[in-house]
Amino acid sequence: MPIVKGTPVTDPSVDDDRAAQLREQLADGLVADGTVLSKDVEAAFRAVPRHRFAPGATLEEAYARASVRTKRDAHGVTVSAVSDPGIQAMMLEQAGLRPGMRCLEIGSGGYNAALMAEIVGVGGEVTTIDIDPDVTDAARDYLTQTGHQRVNVVLADGEQGCAEHAPYDRIIVTAGAWDIPPAWVEQLTGDGILTVPLRMRGLTRSIAFAQADGHLVARSAKVCGFVKMQGAGAHDEWLLLLRGNEIGLRFDDSWPADTHKLSGPLDLLRVEVWSAVATGRLEPFDTLQLWLATVFDGFCLLSVDPALDTGLVTPQNRIACPAVIDAGSVAYLAVRRLDEATFEFGAHAFGPDAPALAGAMVEQVRVWDRDQRHHAGPRIAAYPSTTPVEELPDGLVITKRHVRISVSWP
Repeated sequence: MPIVKGTPVTDPSVDDDRAAQLREQLADGLVADGTVLSKDVEAAFRAVPRHRFAPGATLEEAYARASVRTKRDAHGVTVSAVSDPGIQAMMLEQAGLRPGMRCLEIGSGGYNAALMAEIVGVGGEVTTIDIDPDVTDAARDYLTQTGHQRVNVVLADGEQGCAEHAPYDRIIVTAGAWDIPPAWVEQLTGDGILTVPLRMRGLTRSIAFAQADGHLVARSAKVCGFVKMQGAGAHDEWLLLLRGNEIGLRFDDSWPADTHKLSGPLDLLRVEVWSAVATGRLEPFDTLQLWLATVFDGFCLLSVDPALDTGLVTPQNRIACPAVIDAGSVAYLAVRRLDEATFEFGAHAFGPDAPALAGAMVEQVRVWDRDQRHHAGPRIAAYPSTTPVEELPDGLVITKRHVRISVSWP
């Protein structure tokens, strides 16, 4: 499908006064909630007219704290979007762009490249690349019409980066990546930063990597979500459907053994075990997700089709809930309300070993609460895939095509 077209960016009927007001409100909100921390990023959000990069959206939609879909494939799946401005601001802060830097954006659309161009200024350079000619053609038009024609817009597969304008002080990847190809590291300067939404066992974190002794070390890791990478870097998850198509289990790295044993456990009674570990309604617990992914070999993500939902399972998250399979049983993270503002973590399980599996998951919730909850989270690093496992830190090792990801806990 072609890129979504709507009101032309030069259309005089667009209410520029209203757009400017909404742009200021967006920037004010990003600053107020601590997403935007630096004056350079703040100034960029106040300067770049986001609605000019979101054709077909109303002004209110263009300046909302949400993504704007700009292209879908033949099945209706989003393949290009203007990302949530909060995510864009977060990644710009992670990357630490400064005036005069040379930067590469992998995954285009125009708006984020314009923000980057505002930050690096006339002494810097921004290159944005995308595999889709519809996207690059539109981005080039939007950037020219908003006065950001200095941005280099290149049609290319992001797997190879863009050697033509390298090296880069900063590379920001704005598509969900499963791996880190060598070109991204090779095209960085020695003290450059790679910021990438990296998928680890199905969980995506925006990670700012710095180089250190032949590998990459994470300086920060933040929860995010992005449209998946296309081209040579694409990587599909394995999907196991249960009870028809009602319930799906998604496995990110490999197809688990003995999945045939999972055909019947959901017909058995559900076992519930509760942890006495409480959480507030808006309290983040992203490190719990990573902790469970680290300690359970059978980790996966459970989702429920809302059109087919019978209420058999009630996961903490119906779109992507941490779950574990083992020996023909399945357990998933659950919560129950304690009062208006507080919930308790627990586990629901089905199958012949349901009590033991639910108990094991709840015990790990307690371990996380005791040992990791109030700390900075795991140390994440990326090593060449040829690095022997015995030379990596203790913890989870995820072997991908190009790198081995190490997730270790203090």
